Amino acid sequence: MTEATASLESAVSEEDALRARLYDLLAVLLRKPPSGDFLQKIAALTGDDSGLGRGITALARLAQASSPDKIDGEFHRLFIGLGRGELLPYASYYITGFLNEKPLAKLRGDMAEMGMVRDAAAYEPEDNIGSLCEMMAGMILGRFGEPVPLSRQKDFFFTHLAPWAEHFFSDLEGADGSVFYAPVGTVGGEFMQIEKQSFRMAE
Repeated sequence: MTEATASLESAVSEEDALRARLYDLLAVLLRKPPSGDFLQKIAALTGDDSGLGRGITALARLAQASSPDKIDGEFHRLFIGLGRGELLPYASYYITGFLNEKPLAKLRGDMAEMGMVRDAAAYEPEDNIGSLCEMMAGMILGRFGEPVPLSRQKDFFFTHLAPWAEHFFSDLEGADGSVFYAPVGTVGGEFMQIEKQSFRMAE
């Protein structure tokens, strides 16, 4: 965790800080293959007996047993491939069956409204699952200004993640090419369910 992130976390509740850490974990793992240093951090994680906790425990064990090169190869087979990977982790594809469709246009409008700017170094459309998780963490912690109110987080979640993210994480968990990424799918799916239930309870 960087000093800047620690400072942002001090401005929100412990529960929200934990939510942001989970979104950040998913964002890092789904945007690019993890570095050796990040794998060591994952290997140190521990989980409880909940579905989410068991997923984190499995992920930590695989982080201990896997090399960065092996995970890099798995990442490319799953998400890049020759022409395309086994999975297409984009909201537009899961919602409409095509890339660069209305869900992406809606996301870009919401990003502009909230002061989110596309990473100039990014080559993939903004509606990829890693970027959306990164945006959620940023809203929770206030990386785009002040922390975003829970009601606005809820609107963003139900517009851009709830319609498809659980389906994607289920596909990731069961994909032929998933080994290290299978528990990433478990963690993501369990976390999406928790977020959905928590937002509805806050109504």
